[in-house]
Amino acid sequence: MAWTKYQLFLAGLMLVTGSINTLSAKWADNFMAEGCGGSKEHSFQHPFLQAVGMFLGEFSCLAAFYLLRCRATGQSDSSVDPQQPFNPLLFLPPALCDMTGTSLMYVALNMTSASSFQMLRGAVIIFTGLFSVAFLGRRLVLSQWLGILATIAGLVVVGLADLLSKHDSQHKLSEVITGDLLIIMAQIIVAIQMVLEEKFVYKHNVHPLRAVGTEGLFGFVILSLLLVPMYYIPAGSFSGNPRGTLEDALDAFCQVGRQPLIAVALLGNISSIAFFNFAGISVTKELSATTRMVLDSLRTVVIWALSLALGWEAFHALQILGFLILLIGTALYNGLHRPLLGRLSRGRPPAEESEQERLLGGSRTPINDAS
Repeated sequence: MAWTKYQLFLAGLMLVTGSINTLSAKWADNFMAEGCGGSKEHSFQHPFLQAVGMFLGEFSCLAAFYLLRCRATGQSDSSVDPQQPFNPLLFLPPALCDMTGTSLMYVALNMTSASSFQMLRGAVIIFTGLFSVAFLGRRLVLSQWLGILATIAGLVVVGLADLLSKHDSQHKLSEVITGDLLIIMAQIIVAIQMVLEEKFVYKHNVHPLRAVGTEGLFGFVILSLLLVPMYYIPAGSFSGNPRGTLEDALDAFCQVGRQPLIAVALLGNISSIAFFNFAGISVTKELSATTRMVLDSLRTVVIWALSLALGWEAFHALQILGFLILLIGTALYNGLHRPLLGRLSRGRPPAEESEQERLLGGSRTPINDAS
């Protein structure tokens, strides 16, 4: 069946805003500007402040939810029914995971390329699959185990491409390795977040926009408060500010004042995560979770192509192989092969497909996306 104009708009919105989300964060990282107190020009490395902005974008999803609820007043749209009681504190544990994972990923983005950052996030499949077996009592079918193995192989190839690539003064080999490892560590935390949401949150039938917005509220408030002690905690070589602390929000604001384009990049990051979450949820509802997965894979291609075009990274053929292997792993795990096999054998896809889509390809992406 042909897509409607609205469905095409949603797919395009998800692809564009998802790409902007990663590219705008990397764009901000590439700027050089003077800081406070006449400090010399240095790169904009403020991952925790950027994470605060990301949560502000997620928090804005609450506004979208209430606008939809007002629109649905008097209509038979139960998805935004206000009579769905739940305890907002249920979102606190997933929000803490989201906060930790997001912060790690923004730190890692300072150390590695945008395309590797996007590809390595595919590791979430491995840990979500294993945790779903251990804590949710799931049984993975053969294709899912093959998907996990393919994902591991793809990660090895992408990591090897990073090791063999030429490294400039901005991204030294040791930093690239550290950044890649941090991304993998962040995916473990994201997988824990997804399992917590599956076990404790989804059973309350909370609207996805409300769930994203509530987690964004918790993350924004908690991480904003943590910026105060981070201003005084020494971080040594991990610090990107002249004071050598974990985070220096004042230095960030001084740099923004001296280089206004940084503000443009930050606003692009904040606004894109809000629209990306809305578009992703709508694509899952209007089309399918499989379509959302395909669009997310296309987002990796767009980010990679633009990063090469802008000269942010050098081309390496191994990345193509790694991406294709990761794509196969994701497709196998999420059952993308089943409709094709079903058509060939004129049979129906197994019943567990919807269960898989709910866990990994469901109604929300943690970074926003970020799965």
